[in-house]
Amino acid sequence: MSEDRKLLAVLQQSADRTIVDHIERLIRDAPDHELNRINVLAFAAKHGLDEEASIAAFLHAARIGLFEMSWNVLCPGCGGVLNEGTSLKSLNQEEYSCALCAAGYEPTLDEMVEVTFTISPRIRKIAAHEPDKLPMHEYLRQIFWSSGVDLPDNFEQLLDEIVLDAVELPPGERVILSLQLPANFVIVFDPVTHAAQYIGVQGEPTRERQNLSLILNELHAENSTLKMHPGPLRLQLENHTKRRTLPAVWIADDKLHGLMEHRRPFLTAKRLLTNQTFRDIYRTETLDIDQRLKITSLTFLFTDLKGSTELYERVGDLVAYDLVREHFRVLNEIVASEAGAVVKTIGDAVMATFPTPDHAVSAALRMREAMRMLNKERGKEDLLLKIGIHEGPCLAVMLNERQDYFGQTVNIASRVQNLAMSHSIYATDSVVENPEAQEIIETQGIRPNLQKTTLRGINNEFFVYEIP
Repeated sequence: MSEDRKLLAVLQQSADRTIVDHIERLIRDAPDHELNRINVLAFAAKHGLDEEASIAAFLHAARIGLFEMSWNVLCPGCGGVLNEGTSLKSLNQEEYSCALCAAGYEPTLDEMVEVTFTISPRIRKIAAHEPDKLPMHEYLRQIFWSSGVDLPDNFEQLLDEIVLDAVELPPGERVILSLQLPANFVIVFDPVTHAAQYIGVQGEPTRERQNLSLILNELHAENSTLKMHPGPLRLQLENHTKRRTLPAVWIADDKLHGLMEHRRPFLTAKRLLTNQTFRDIYRTETLDIDQRLKITSLTFLFTDLKGSTELYERVGDLVAYDLVREHFRVLNEIVASEAGAVVKTIGDAVMATFPTPDHAVSAALRMREAMRMLNKERGKEDLLLKIGIHEGPCLAVMLNERQDYFGQTVNIASRVQNLAMSHSIYATDSVVENPEAQEIIETQGIRPNLQKTTLRGINNEFFVYEIP
């Protein structure tokens, strides 16, 4: 049996069989470029598959060696990949700069870091495994631009209309290009080194030859716009790197912007960190102990059992232990099914995260109903769940050899849970007033009660909703 068939048989044991069948066909039949930096959300949409189950399948597939997982830092402007690593540990700069956009960005895990999957060379060799051999248009499609940039079918034709001239420049080599500058904004850009030179072409056309020399190296000098006239240009390019480069002269007009403007959803680092399968199988491999990575919006849900001490005294340790363990099992299942992850348990309490407020609200309502059903089966009100939800910015960190979260948002979510009585859900206004969360609440026919309150240890007053 071939290695890929062995690994696919292993994958069948931990992932959805229908999704594994689609992965098998992808590996066997897809063209090379579809096996490089696979966008899992696009894969799921194309085949009508559940997103969470697809993410889980690819995570398991990467764990056993079918795919290689890549964490890519993106430019929010052009969608280019500014840095690539095998884990979040490679995200070690306070700022990333995009030469094409002439802008710098502080990295956040919300929309600036994508997670993609590339077929392992042990399973199938594809062209992208040797990126320095890709022609320019394929290098741009497969290596430079992220999986969130939805390039048109006629991408290569459009690129030919945008690029005035281009060259494949081996390491240590020099080349001279002779071209006519149009009365337009022009960028000399190399997607390999990410070097760029802006040229503002304006004024009266000239017949005199203009000269420009550029050196491509690993150091990116600050980009200042050169002023030139429409007319002939002698462009000398030197490659001082150890790699082949692909410098080209781009016309920066509406066609270039149109090429990059179409986007599609992609798997963000934030979403993956809040995925239960990822937390279960990757555990401590995500971050370095000294990393502090920003997330601009994450939703936290805290639960606690009311009267658990009295429960142990009333029914005995053995029965209470089984009840609490069943309660944890149910909560874990609900969290995972709502695109969330359990960060940790503290006694009888649970701390969970969700990518958006609507998933947290849906999970909270389902948790409350699940406890009601468990109590109904027993004929006793033994499991009384208190729930609190809050959304906001935070830091992803490593604490006690576990990927965790830190910040005021976490503290507020915990304090909001302390407000809750048995069977009640308390959530801050940023959660309940989220449009998708509002829709879920209204569909259930629930009218949240707004109140202004103070939270222990928090200076500001808060608007908090009770979801009865």
